[in-house]
Amino acid sequence: MDYKKHYERWNQKQEIDASIATELKAMSDDEKLLEDSFYKNLEFGTGGMRGEIGPGTNRMNVYTIRKAAQGLAEFIKEAGEDAVKRGAVIAYDNRRMSKEFAIEAAATLGQNGIKTYVFKELRPTPELSFAVRELQTFTGAMITASHNPPEYNGFKVYGEDGAQMIPEDADRLIAHVNAVADELDVHTGDPKDLEASGLLEWVLEDIDRAYFDKLQTVTIDHDLIKKHGDDLSIVFTPLHGTALKPMTEGLSQAGFTNVYVVEEQAQPDTEFSTVASPNPEEPKAFEYAIKLGKQKDADLLIATDPDADRVGLAVKNLSGDYQVLTGNQTGALLLDYLLMKKKELGTLPNNGVMIKTIVTSELGRTIADHYDVATLDVLTGFKFIGEKIREFESTSEYSFLYGYEESFGYLIEAFARDKDAIQPGILAAELAAYYKSQGLTMYEGLQALYKKYGYYFEDLASFTFKGKEGAEKIQRIMNVFRDDVVQGTLPGGVEFVEDYQRSTRTFINKDQEEVITLPKSNVLKLFLSDGSWYCLRPSGTEPKIKCYFGVQAESEALALEKLGEIKQSVLKKLEAI
Repeated sequence: MDYKKHYERWNQKQEIDASIATELKAMSDDEKLLEDSFYKNLEFGTGGMRGEIGPGTNRMNVYTIRKAAQGLAEFIKEAGEDAVKRGAVIAYDNRRMSKEFAIEAAATLGQNGIKTYVFKELRPTPELSFAVRELQTFTGAMITASHNPPEYNGFKVYGEDGAQMIPEDADRLIAHVNAVADELDVHTGDPKDLEASGLLEWVLEDIDRAYFDKLQTVTIDHDLIKKHGDDLSIVFTPLHGTALKPMTEGLSQAGFTNVYVVEEQAQPDTEFSTVASPNPEEPKAFEYAIKLGKQKDADLLIATDPDADRVGLAVKNLSGDYQVLTGNQTGALLLDYLLMKKKELGTLPNNGVMIKTIVTSELGRTIADHYDVATLDVLTGFKFIGEKIREFESTSEYSFLYGYEESFGYLIEAFARDKDAIQPGILAAELAAYYKSQGLTMYEGLQALYKKYGYYFEDLASFTFKGKEGAEKIQRIMNVFRDDVVQGTLPGGVEFVEDYQRSTRTFINKDQEEVITLPKSNVLKLFLSDGSWYCLRPSGTEPKIKCYFGVQAESEALALEKLGEIKQSVLKKLEAI
């Protein structure tokens, strides 16, 4: 793609947005910025698109949003008149341009005669997922970049079941988006005219009410909460995002009255001014929550990312300091409690299933096995968990009990079909109340899990490589590790390798290969004979490559030793590429 040619195409467009025109002129002498902004079209993948805000074909702006929305319109029209009438629902978070992008998308769909519902105020991703189901729309879209830095935004698309689109549907949508020849020439309707004609409808209160009603189904032991809910002290921070109302409302109606909100981070802020990163996976994001937690002697700290699909927890460790739990630790605690309580109350089905991603800890499988619950592995991405829930509703092969991924995403009840920070936040409060009733902290509960099931420790290393050169380097890294398998130059101890791009499981010393039935994905996972594993996966939404590590051992010291050795070996090789 000739970036200079496309820059000139934009720069010479007479009717272009005035602010974009100004930015285009300002960047004319910055060759590197020009290339990165125009060297390709912003990729529309299976989950939608995400990128930095700014002018250019490789940026988030009103024109790339219109292109995506026009592709979505063609996808809807292809499905028939009923799909057009059912239309779409669009929500947005607190990021720069989020509401503007939502209205642009609705105006594009409306121009195509497609009914579109738009939230009057910002709301979380899980509520958008719920709204698709509640309104019975054909599709939905969320304007968000999740936990990315402030300069990013995105456009995430959902199917009629409220889950992100499965690969087959996403591929058709992507083809329609790519078929839009000129993003500068997409026509939009006037929002006021569309509203008057009924093609644009604003929603909020009814969806809120229905979603909050469903949140009441998340708690399990209501007697426990009645007895001990008032004893529990909780600190919550939405990290300047969308979760303030749903989380506080959800905790309140569940019966937790001592909830303290971090006021400095309570209100939406496009710049996330009090944190380096609005990501509860980062312990530094808990700085303000920990400060308030110490003042209130809180039992549990809860933090959500901007669009409230991820949640992080911090609990007091043995020294009395707050420790941020990993996604795997939180996932294991919630899973064990949920299955234990359901078994105790006689509500655990005979065909229950827990679904996790391939990079999520094996501790979850061990816990599920203990309760005779099946475990299903899927590719990274909550859409694959949503896909399985829909499948099991149709076949009745399994009853869904829980789905999670190591990156702080959880789903307890399937009224939403994407990861939902509010649901696990409420269940975590119940779990904390349970442990407190036993005279224990959640941290002590975690240690009890390790003693019972074994010490499963994980770690993650993430490397960011921006721009064209960065994308090439990420692919070079994957090629080098794949070549080791082909050339037989793997390090000692590797028992088998799963290559999800080739859909193969290769056993190193047996000259044997099996077929992996999951969808193809650029992921490589290597298993060692002692049960350890590591996995390399380029991010589908960010210019990153992620390296996951997992070990298991009979003691904490041995697990930490194993983890350090495997991580050092892999990263040394990666950094040399």
